[in-house]
Amino acid sequence: MFEEMKRYIRFADEDERLLVLLRPVAAPHFQRIAAEFYDRIREHEDAHAVFTGEAQIVRLQSSLVRWMERVCSAPHDEAYFEETAKIGRMHVRIGLPQRYMFTAMALIRASLERIAEERMGVDGPRAREAISRALDLELAIMLETYRDAYAARLQHIEREEKHEAQRTLRRTEHRYVSAVELARALIVGLDSNATIRLFNRESERVTGFARDEILGKPFIASLFDAEHQEEQGPLFLAASAGTRHLIDTVEIPLRTRSGQLRDVLWQLAYAPSDGEPDEVVLFAIGRDVTHENALAARVRQSEKLAAVGTLAAGLAHEIRNPLNGAQLHITFLERALRKSAADDDALDAILVIREEIKRLGALVSEFLNFARPKPLDLQPTSVSALCQRILPLTATPPGAKIVVQSQLPSTDFLVEMDAAKMEQVLLNLVRNAVEALEPAGSGTVTLRARRKPRVVVIEVEDDGPGLVSPDAPIFDPFFSTKASGTGLGLAIVHRIVTDHEGTIEVDSHPGHTVFRISLPIRSPLADGSQPQA
Repeated sequence: MFEEMKRYIRFADEDERLLVLLRPVAAPHFQRIAAEFYDRIREHEDAHAVFTGEAQIVRLQSSLVRWMERVCSAPHDEAYFEETAKIGRMHVRIGLPQRYMFTAMALIRASLERIAEERMGVDGPRAREAISRALDLELAIMLETYRDAYAARLQHIEREEKHEAQRTLRRTEHRYVSAVELARALIVGLDSNATIRLFNRESERVTGFARDEILGKPFIASLFDAEHQEEQGPLFLAASAGTRHLIDTVEIPLRTRSGQLRDVLWQLAYAPSDGEPDEVVLFAIGRDVTHENALAARVRQSEKLAAVGTLAAGLAHEIRNPLNGAQLHITFLERALRKSAADDDALDAILVIREEIKRLGALVSEFLNFARPKPLDLQPTSVSALCQRILPLTATPPGAKIVVQSQLPSTDFLVEMDAAKMEQVLLNLVRNAVEALEPAGSGTVTLRARRKPRVVVIEVEDDGPGLVSPDAPIFDPFFSTKASGTGLGLAIVHRIVTDHEGTIEVDSHPGHTVFRISLPIRSPLADGSQPQA
């Protein structure tokens, strides 16, 4: 079949020779092409949703570079066919829609053809045609894997339908009534072995699994992570067997196809069957409360910050006047002591008092900044330019081997934000990360930015000792792990981020701490237009 494909598109030995000549010319550009490829994917929700996270994308970028090296190599034989077929089967396994395979290939095709025309002189036009034919071969092979996968699924469905035709007809009216399909709730029907026999439209939407992929699979192993399989698995098994009294509701995270966890509030309803082994006997009715839980947590934090802010404003007002009076009288007292030729110890005491009053004054000013923040001045802002301004402002201790670096997207974009306040946020987080590394005297701090379909994510990561406790209330006012800290730095950071309608979260364990900020992309300029510095 592969040889037939090559004959059909006229892929010959001359094409292989030209591709081999192209490889050393194009290889320096492969990393850039791969980065542009995955930056384009980040702009589209359906394509981005099939990935489990940034670590997978980094691995796939390396795989894409190796793939381009293979395309520009020889020979294009049976082993080459098998390698390409593996890639196609991987696309099927992760659920990548076919349309993105075509559009992605167009992006790579345009880049490689441009390099061939610009860098290969008289061989350029023929090398461009060789690239086109080679990529057509790749698409043809990958399409065969999609066809095989769809054929296998159709054969599986056909076998199931033939075997279950009569009984399915009797059950369909009971299972797939309009109320079940249109309900904004996950409705999963289980047999006596907790095997999935009913899976409604909302369940497909939330989990990412198609109905024909999940029917007949064990509910617990397919939709729960390992921790909750052990904790909650016996509950569903006993409920399916009818040997346990059902509780009203239970909240158990659900694992989606992409590996993410969604908070779901489940209610179980037992319905004894007529003895058929695969009849539905337990309905698990779930409501996705992920966003509700996150919103409730943000509301609680905002209420706490508002209450503390009101208290801080009152205290700051009451403290500032006595401080001003004390500062004035200290000045009078210092003048009097100097006129009377007082000893140095008395003057040193005056100096200590003056510095302590100054420190209290700075603390009062910080209280007021927290309690009465200024309105945001939202302007379209270059994310890359914002991050690049941070690094020169971050000083590392003399003699320490602490590296502060950045990882920025290859394509810049604009986001509406208050640049000054967001710079204050990032500077605070980067300095905190550097201070966390100071006791060891070495380490790496990384300021990272990347785009997702609807948000921009900015991370500050360090490889220091981590937080004292993963549950520490680090965003609460006056909580600090520093001996001389006021405990207001991260509280102000949290307030600025939430004022931007964003979120901030922290993931910390020994050797790795990352603060992750997500800001909504609202600006019409955030589509890749030329940014302003």
